Amino acid sequence: MKLTTTTQITIDGVTQGNGGASDEDRRNGFERGGWAFGAGDDETRAFITRTYQRADAFLFGRRTYDLFAGSWGSIDQMRAHPVGVALDGTPKYVASTTLTAPGWADTTVLGGDLAAAVTELKAQPGGELQVHGSSTLIRWLLENDLVDEMTLIVVPVILGQGARLFPENGPDRALELVESRVDAKGVAIQVYRPAGRPRYVTA
Repeated sequence: MKLTTTTQITIDGVTQGNGGASDEDRRNGFERGGWAFGAGDDETRAFITRTYQRADAFLFGRRTYDLFAGSWGSIDQMRAHPVGVALDGTPKYVASTTLTAPGWADTTVLGGDLAAAVTELKAQPGGELQVHGSSTLIRWLLENDLVDEMTLIVVPVILGQGARLFPENGPDRALELVESRVDAKGVAIQVYRPAGRPRYVTA
Protein backbone atom coordinates (compact mmCIF):
# COMPACT_ATOMS: atom_id res chain seq x y z
CA MET A 1 0.00 0.00 0.00
CA LYS A 2 1.14 3.52 -0.58
CA LEU A 3 0.89 5.88 2.37
CA THR A 4 -1.10 9.02 1.56
CA THR A 5 -1.95 11.99 3.75
CA THR A 6 -4.88 14.41 3.49
CA THR A 7 -4.72 17.67 5.42
CA GLN A 8 -6.90 20.75 5.65
CA ILE A 9 -4.53 23.67 6.03
CA THR A 10 -4.65 27.47 6.06
CA ILE A 11 -2.61 29.79 3.86
CA ASP A 12 -0.21 30.29 6.78
CA GLY A 13 0.14 26.55 7.34
CA VAL A 14 -2.12 26.06 10.37
CA THR A 15 -3.88 22.74 10.85
CA GLN A 16 -5.05 23.10 14.46
CA GLY A 17 -8.76 23.18 15.25
CA ASN A 18 -10.09 22.94 11.70
CA GLY A 19 -13.30 21.06 12.54
CA GLY A 20 -16.87 22.05 13.16
CA ALA A 21 -16.47 22.80 16.87
CA SER A 22 -14.77 26.04 17.86
CA ASP A 23 -13.44 24.43 21.06
CA GLU A 24 -12.21 21.24 19.37
CA ASP A 25 -8.55 21.97 20.14
CA ARG A 26 -7.67 24.79 22.55
CA ARG A 27 -4.05 23.80 23.14
CA ASN A 28 -1.64 26.68 23.77
CA GLY A 29 -4.42 29.24 23.97
CA PHE A 30 -5.74 28.62 20.44
CA GLU A 31 -9.02 30.53 19.99
CA ARG A 32 -9.72 30.41 16.27
CA GLY A 33 -11.13 26.92 15.81
CA GLY A 34 -13.65 25.79 13.23
CA TRP A 35 -11.99 27.69 10.38
CA ALA A 36 -12.59 24.92 7.82
CA PHE A 37 -16.26 24.38 8.67
CA GLY A 38 -18.34 24.94 5.52
CA ALA A 39 -15.27 25.59 3.37
CA GLY A 40 -15.26 24.20 -0.15
CA ASP A 41 -17.97 23.60 -2.71
CA ASP A 42 -19.93 20.43 -3.44
CA GLU A 43 -17.20 19.06 -5.70
CA THR A 44 -14.56 19.48 -3.00
CA ARG A 45 -16.77 17.68 -0.49
CA ALA A 46 -17.31 14.92 -3.08
CA PHE A 47 -13.53 14.71 -3.61
CA ILE A 48 -12.99 14.26 0.13
CA THR A 49 -15.69 11.57 0.31
CA ARG A 50 -14.19 9.68 -2.64
CA THR A 51 -10.79 9.83 -0.97
CA TYR A 52 -12.08 8.10 2.16
CA GLN A 53 -13.95 5.51 0.09
CA ARG A 54 -10.85 4.30 -1.74
CA ALA A 55 -8.82 3.64 1.42
CA ASP A 56 -7.68 0.12 2.20
CA ALA A 57 -6.68 1.13 5.74
CA PHE A 58 -6.47 4.26 7.90
CA LEU A 59 -3.65 5.38 10.16
CA PHE A 60 -4.27 7.99 12.87
CA GLY A 61 -2.44 9.84 15.57
CA ARG A 62 -4.03 9.51 19.00
CA ARG A 63 -5.72 12.94 19.11
CA THR A 64 -7.31 12.61 15.67
CA TYR A 65 -8.34 9.02 16.41
CA ASP A 66 -10.18 10.13 19.55
CA LEU A 67 -11.92 12.95 17.64
CA PHE A 68 -12.97 10.62 14.82
CA ALA A 69 -14.07 7.82 17.16
CA GLY A 70 -16.24 10.30 19.04
CA SER A 71 -17.86 11.60 15.87
CA TRP A 72 -17.68 9.41 12.76
CA GLY A 73 -17.54 6.31 14.95
CA SER A 74 -20.29 7.23 17.43
CA ILE A 75 -22.88 9.70 16.13
CA ASP A 76 -25.55 7.88 14.12
CA GLN A 77 -25.99 10.62 11.52
CA MET A 78 -22.23 10.77 10.89
CA ARG A 79 -21.86 6.98 10.88
CA ALA A 80 -24.50 6.80 8.12
CA HIS A 81 -22.62 9.33 5.95
CA PRO A 82 -20.47 7.72 3.21
CA VAL A 83 -17.33 8.89 5.04
CA GLY A 84 -18.55 7.26 8.24
CA VAL A 85 -19.40 4.07 6.39
CA ALA A 86 -15.92 3.98 4.82
CA LEU A 87 -14.23 4.51 8.18
CA ASP A 88 -16.35 1.97 10.00
CA GLY A 89 -15.82 -0.79 7.44
CA THR A 90 -12.07 -0.38 6.98
CA PRO A 91 -9.15 -1.41 9.23
CA LYS A 92 -7.94 1.43 11.43
CA TYR A 93 -4.52 1.78 13.03
CA VAL A 94 -3.62 4.31 15.69
CA ALA A 95 -0.12 5.32 16.72
CA SER A 96 -0.18 5.53 20.51
CA THR A 97 1.82 4.44 23.52
CA THR A 98 -1.06 5.13 25.93
CA LEU A 99 -4.20 3.76 24.25
CA THR A 100 -4.86 0.24 25.45
CA ALA A 101 -8.53 -0.49 24.76
CA PRO A 102 -9.82 1.28 21.64
CA GLY A 103 -13.61 1.30 21.52
CA TRP A 104 -13.96 1.68 17.76
CA ALA A 105 -14.31 -1.68 16.01
CA ASP A 106 -11.52 -2.92 13.75
CA THR A 107 -8.86 -0.74 15.43
CA THR A 108 -5.30 -1.88 16.04
CA VAL A 109 -2.95 0.10 18.30
CA LEU A 110 0.63 0.51 17.05
CA GLY A 111 2.48 1.05 20.30
CA GLY A 112 5.93 -0.37 19.68
CA ASP A 113 8.40 0.37 16.89
CA LEU A 114 6.22 2.67 14.81
CA ALA A 115 8.59 2.90 11.84
CA ALA A 116 8.73 -0.89 11.57
CA ALA A 117 4.96 -1.20 11.98
CA VAL A 118 4.20 1.39 9.28
CA THR A 119 6.77 -0.13 6.94
CA GLU A 120 5.10 -3.51 7.44
CA LEU A 121 1.67 -2.03 6.69
CA LYS A 122 2.98 -0.39 3.53
CA ALA A 123 4.38 -3.74 2.40
CA GLN A 124 0.92 -5.30 2.47
CA PRO A 125 -1.04 -5.56 -0.80
CA GLY A 126 -3.62 -2.91 -1.47
CA GLY A 127 -4.08 0.63 -2.66
CA GLU A 128 -3.84 3.26 0.06
CA LEU A 129 -2.98 3.50 3.73
CA GLN A 130 -4.52 6.91 4.44
CA VAL A 131 -3.69 9.45 7.13
CA HIS A 132 -6.27 12.19 7.78
CA GLY A 133 -5.58 15.07 10.14
CA SER A 134 -2.94 13.78 12.56
CA SER A 135 -0.47 16.59 11.82
CA THR A 136 2.02 15.52 14.50
CA LEU A 137 2.05 12.02 13.02
CA ILE A 138 2.41 13.40 9.49
CA ARG A 139 5.46 15.44 10.51
CA TRP A 140 7.00 12.27 11.96
CA LEU A 141 6.17 10.25 8.84
CA LEU A 142 7.78 12.90 6.63
CA GLU A 143 10.89 12.96 8.80
CA ASN A 144 11.13 9.19 8.37
CA ASP A 145 10.53 9.21 4.59
CA LEU A 146 7.35 7.15 4.89
CA VAL A 147 4.95 9.42 2.96
CA ASP A 148 4.28 8.53 -0.68
CA GLU A 149 1.72 11.21 -1.50
CA MET A 150 0.35 14.34 0.21
CA THR A 151 -2.96 16.07 -0.43
CA LEU A 152 -3.26 19.58 0.93
CA ILE A 153 -6.73 21.11 1.03
CA VAL A 154 -5.84 24.78 1.33
CA VAL A 155 -8.57 26.96 2.84
CA PRO A 156 -8.18 30.65 1.91
CA VAL A 157 -7.77 32.04 5.41
CA ILE A 158 -4.83 33.36 7.45
CA LEU A 159 -5.18 32.56 11.16
CA GLY A 160 -2.07 34.11 12.63
CA GLN A 161 -1.98 31.52 15.43
CA GLY A 162 -2.13 27.78 15.90
CA ALA A 163 -0.01 24.69 15.34
CA ARG A 164 1.35 24.38 11.82
CA LEU A 165 1.85 21.31 9.68
CA PHE A 166 5.48 22.07 8.89
CA PRO A 167 7.84 23.02 11.74
CA GLU A 168 9.91 26.19 11.68
CA ASN A 169 13.02 24.01 11.56
CA GLY A 170 12.75 20.58 10.01
CA PRO A 171 13.76 18.39 7.09
CA ASP A 172 13.61 19.87 3.60
CA ARG A 173 11.65 18.20 0.81
CA ALA A 174 11.17 18.86 -2.87
CA LEU A 175 7.66 18.03 -4.07
CA GLU A 176 6.24 17.02 -7.43
CA LEU A 177 2.77 18.41 -8.16
CA VAL A 178 0.58 15.64 -9.59
CA GLU A 179 -2.88 17.22 -9.35
CA SER A 180 -4.26 20.68 -8.64
CA ARG A 181 -7.65 22.36 -8.70
CA VAL A 182 -9.39 25.35 -7.14
CA ASP A 183 -13.08 25.23 -6.33
CA ALA A 184 -15.75 27.90 -6.60
CA LYS A 185 -15.13 29.00 -2.99
CA GLY A 186 -11.38 29.40 -3.45
CA VAL A 187 -10.37 26.18 -1.72
CA ALA A 188 -7.33 24.69 -3.47
CA ILE A 189 -6.63 20.96 -3.63
CA GLN A 190 -2.99 20.17 -4.28
CA VAL A 191 -1.64 16.64 -4.53
CA TYR A 192 2.12 16.20 -4.21
CA ARG A 193 4.64 13.39 -4.21
CA PRO A 194 8.00 13.71 -2.44
CA ALA A 195 10.81 14.27 -4.93
CA GLY A 196 13.99 14.17 -2.88
CA ARG A 197 15.68 17.27 -1.51
CA PRO A 198 15.33 20.73 -3.04
CA ARG A 199 18.15 22.12 -5.16
CA TYR A 200 19.80 25.25 -3.78
CA VAL A 201 21.86 27.94 -5.46
CA THR A 202 25.53 27.54 -4.64
CA ALA A 203 28.12 30.29 -4.53
